[in-house]
Amino acid sequence: MNPAPTTSALAHIQTLPTWLVGRVAAHGRALVADALAAEGLRLAHHAVLAATDEYGPLAQADLGRRLAIDPKDLVGLLNHLQGAGLVLRTPDPADRRKNAISLTPAGADALARCTALAQAANAEFLAPLEPAERDTLLALLGRIHDAS
Repeated sequence: MNPAPTTSALAHIQTLPTWLVGRVAAHGRALVADALAAEGLRLAHHAVLAATDEYGPLAQADLGRRLAIDPKDLVGLLNHLQGAGLVLRTPDPADRRKNAISLTPAGADALARCTALAQAANAEFLAPLEPAERDTLLALLGRIHDAS
């Protein structure tokens, strides 16, 4: 005869690290997404602006590979960013058949605002923790990430 479980199956699931990390990550993403919405942008737009700033000008295909974004999805993101005057698509000097993506001055300004908004959202996200606990959490999450 099996002994009665001490906790329900649901309560057990809700204590699993994978469940907790997923729920916490969803909350953090929502905070950042809400903050970036003030700029009319999404998380992926912010990543495209940041990668273009860091590596640009770069071929559109290279940008997609660096960010692991499907080419069709990247086209939509770039259409939005270009329509807002934040990036330029110009013929790639290395291969005129490709587009090179570069940040405009307005894009650099938007990136700076998005970075500040994301930083503030992350500070709010980590507010329940003491500074030393934040450092420990980030170090542990980094180790898990690096191992995966």
